[in-house]
Amino acid sequence: MTRYILRRIIQAIPLLLLISLSVYMLMQLIPGGPLAAYQNNPNISAEDLARLKHDLGLDVPKWRQYLNWLSNIVRGDLGTSQITLRPAAVEIREKLVNTVILSTTAFVISLLLAIPIGIISATRQYSLFDHIATTLAFIGNAIPVFWMGLVAIIIFNVMLKNPATGKPLLPGGGMYTLGEPFSLVDRLRHLLLPAMVLAIFSMAGFVRYMRAGMLDVLSQDYIRTAYAKGLRESAVMTRHAVKNAILPLVTIIGLDIPILLSGTLITETIFSWPGMGRLFYNSIERGDYAVMMGILMLSAVLVVFFGLLTDVVYGYLNPRIRFD
Repeated sequence: MTRYILRRIIQAIPLLLLISLSVYMLMQLIPGGPLAAYQNNPNISAEDLARLKHDLGLDVPKWRQYLNWLSNIVRGDLGTSQITLRPAAVEIREKLVNTVILSTTAFVISLLLAIPIGIISATRQYSLFDHIATTLAFIGNAIPVFWMGLVAIIIFNVMLKNPATGKPLLPGGGMYTLGEPFSLVDRLRHLLLPAMVLAIFSMAGFVRYMRAGMLDVLSQDYIRTAYAKGLRESAVMTRHAVKNAILPLVTIIGLDIPILLSGTLITETIFSWPGMGRLFYNSIERGDYAVMMGILMLSAVLVVFFGLLTDVVYGYLNPRIRFD
């Protein structure tokens, strides 16, 4: 196992280098480059632009710029935000915490609901519950996240009111109520809507994969043998069926986790959640190159890391997998 992990880490190095080169080349295609935010400012002279170009290291060949940027990335220096003039790593780290809170909550909710729904749907195939669960899963997978978020805001923030106070049932945006002291209940109320919207989108796929995995496992000979030995249904499900049926879901989860952490752009933008997705959106609008490139590289590292973690977990759940 240790040799396999080390080999995967070594293999990830050229992959990350290729990704970093691709990210850097794509950033060069943006009109104006890193100085686009200053070029249309009448208060900045040509001499100021030349000085900024020198300070940012943009007066050297492109290949040298890439190597300088890559060496800084390896040392953990993502550069300086052109908007806030703070280190880009600090900007990303502060927003990453909020994204982890939102993504983890949505991920836990989706798994807690999707796994039992998929199991029940498979064990009661073609029942009313199965038809309803399958239909809702297809609908949840087909509805765009932005539309689902807007509908949730209209229903729970505009239409439904708290009968005691007359205020909206749930907040429609933000992470907390401005001007009020810290309150865990207030934070949870702001977290509920974006987390549920994100969870529904993920849960739709999880239900389908869990149901398909269970149907495949329940038709196997070793399940019939377990029943023939007199094992109770609960024992057959927990010891044999679920552990094997969840294997395809593990792969999907491993791919979804980095997407949840780095791809919550739409949800965070709709609900004004101060996370990394919204930071990426704002950095695109403002032309904040250091933050944009830092988030893209962090996303690539997360995808590689969780891909390795998925393989390790898959090997633990499936004894037939050997890493030698």
